[in-house]
Amino acid sequence: KLGGLKTIAVTTNGINLTRLLPRLKEAGLNAINISLDTLVPAKFEFIVRRKGTNCFLRQLCHALLTSFRCLLYLQVNCVVMRGFNEDEVLDFVDFTKDLPLDVRFIEYMPFDGKFCCFESLLGQK
Repeated sequence: KLGGLKTIAVTTNGINLTRLLPRLKEAGLNAINISLDTLVPAKFEFIVRRKGTNCFLRQLCHALLTSFRCLLYLQVNCVVMRGFNEDEVLDFVDFTKDLPLDVRFIEYMPFDGKFCCFESLLGQK
């Protein structure tokens, strides 16, 4: 633990969070941002490029809500992308409405190197 710090936070996709949570908690972690762009297991595996993550959400929520009650702040960040997850926005709201966390929808930044990729930008005509 570092003296004088009020908040120690991490941003993660959560893959290793349940395994690392006890040590992070011991080190003083009290705020977590979870990058989660989909609630669909197959899409999640595509994003993180790992198989076997289909029960990730259940494990993560259980770990955070039972063994990590000392959190100062818990937030889910979701990047909304046309043709990938824009149909899940209401599912995210439903998923998080009764949980003690915030969900933040972030606009996809349509850049590929030096070029702009507007076809992936949600809401753009």
